[in-house]
Amino acid sequence: MAEMALPSADGWAGTGAGRVLIVDDVPDNLAVLHDALDESGYTVLVATDGPSAIARAAQALPDIVLLDALMPGMDGFEVARRMKADQATAPIPIVFMTALTDTEHVLAAFAAGGVDYVAKPVRPREVVARIGAHLRSARHATQARNALDAFGHASIALRPQDGRVLWQTPLARELMERHFGGEVQPLAHAPAGLCNWVRTRLAAGGSDEPAHWSSVAGTSRLRCSLHPASGEDEWLVVLTESGNGAAVEALALRFRLTAREAEVLYWVAQGKTNRDIGEILGTSPKTVTKHLEHVFEKLGVETRTAAAARVIGTLPELMRR
Repeated sequence: MAEMALPSADGWAGTGAGRVLIVDDVPDNLAVLHDALDESGYTVLVATDGPSAIARAAQALPDIVLLDALMPGMDGFEVARRMKADQATAPIPIVFMTALTDTEHVLAAFAAGGVDYVAKPVRPREVVARIGAHLRSARHATQARNALDAFGHASIALRPQDGRVLWQTPLARELMERHFGGEVQPLAHAPAGLCNWVRTRLAAGGSDEPAHWSSVAGTSRLRCSLHPASGEDEWLVVLTESGNGAAVEALALRFRLTAREAEVLYWVAQGKTNRDIGEILGTSPKTVTKHLEHVFEKLGVETRTAAAARVIGTLPELMRR
């Protein structure tokens, strides 16, 4: 059962474009499904156990996974959970195959990240038709998310109950990694501060909480706004990054400051305490105080209030960020 690719056929699926990974520990099941998908023009990959399925998916990045729920060792539910926890494989739709159609097992399949299930013994025509439908839906979703990025709407779909990120656009992933680094696992969970803000805002009906939540990294600010999404218990967070580099550079030139002194002055003008500034710039409050002493001297002022007023009065357009 080597990996094969055939031209598109006018067969059951209505489309020949796509890479399908079949995971089953029974060779006869693999053979039947392989032949049906192959004849419909799909590129077919196979795996016979959980660990090899995870490795194959990460390496080949198939368009969809057809996954046996009950296998010896690592079962399909665990395979699905691990794929969904990995940034590279999380977006891949998973269709479960199971001989157990009790409600408990069906719910377990969806809880693990599956989009659908088929009952064993499988009917090849039904499987191919379902795969075609899910591939079309996945492609439409990808196009929609790319369109959000194209219009500057970096977005993540968040489940407030547990902070789970259900999906995110490529630009949103870049922004999350840039601002939070190791604090979050891409396509896993959103940062605690953002989750707490979303939950509190929803609990308050949106009236008593700030309309936006912000995070600062270096001279960049990430602003998050909350919008309803189409899914149940799913909310859309739109991310907007604004750079403060131009403001910092202007302050340095106007008042003859060093780059770090200009950064300190910028955040003083934004109302930040020395402790806040230390956390933003990755230094201690004591070091911030030293920089601030030099800033006061160069500006000819004695207090942070006077320094902030001098900045806002001189460069008001740069402070409206």
